[in-house]
Amino acid sequence: MGRPATKPTKLKDGYYLEIRNKGSKSGIKIMRETEKAMNIAIREYEKVKDVVILGEFKNGKPISKPKKKKK
Repeated sequence: MGRPATKPTKLKDGYYLEIRNKGSKSGIKIMRETEKAMNIAIREYEKVKDVVILGEFKNGKPISKPKKKKK
């Protein structure tokens, strides 16, 4: 086991989602290349998880504000 990372990771260009267990404060980020692929992933995960749409990122910076997806 090593030390935890001290620098935040650089995000690739694409569309990001955060998938969380219901009632959890943190989750994992998932990147999709296109908006269509992101929408497919949203429909897949929203049945059992909380989905937060982080939006499009370019050069490691967000282009849009995050939205919480509800049923």
